[in-house]
Amino acid sequence: MAEDVKVTIYSTPTCPWCEKTKEFLNEKGVKFDVIDLTENPEKAQEMVNKSGQMGVPVTIIKKGGKETVIVGFDKEKISKTLSL
Repeated sequence: MAEDVKVTIYSTPTCPWCEKTKEFLNEKGVKFDVIDLTENPEKAQEMVNKSGQMGVPVTIIKKGGKETVIVGFDKEKISKTLSL
């Protein structure tokens, strides 16, 4: 995967779809940052601003100067965006 790719997941510890998203990325060897909204409640507004959603997970993929926002566990969209 290209070095100009950054993946961030807005997550909570009790969210099963967040865990599925992280497991999927780990299986594919994709590095990612996790923002735990229980530890960083101020980041929740940032997530809502980017996604228009209150629910997690929200995955932000920055690639080639473009930012893609993926709401929920959307394996197909993650794979397509990351060219997996």
